[in-house]
Amino acid sequence: MKRPLAWLAGALGLAGAYRALKQRPEPAPAPVADEVDPRAEELRRRLEEAKPLVAEREQERFEAGEQPLDEADPEARRRDVHERARAAIEEMRRPADGDRD
Repeated sequence: MKRPLAWLAGALGLAGAYRALKQRPEPAPAPVADEVDPRAEELRRRLEEAKPLVAEREQERFEAGEQPLDEADPEARRRDVHERARAAIEEMRRPADGDRD
């Protein structure tokens, strides 16, 4: 009795799979090349207008981060780097809360 029941279950499973595949919705048709969406054209125009503004802002941000050579103090920068390194080393050497014996 086990074999006919298995065959029946398999047949029902195949029928269900076939039906599910057959009922898949068709993809939406692609827009015709001749049709131009006015919203898309407006967006393209606005993006083209914004490109120079974005480049200008990036240039200003880059220049704001620069420091003129006559104002640079390499010794102060070196001291700052060493102080941060020492603080990081001390932080790593400190035992964690769970490492106490």
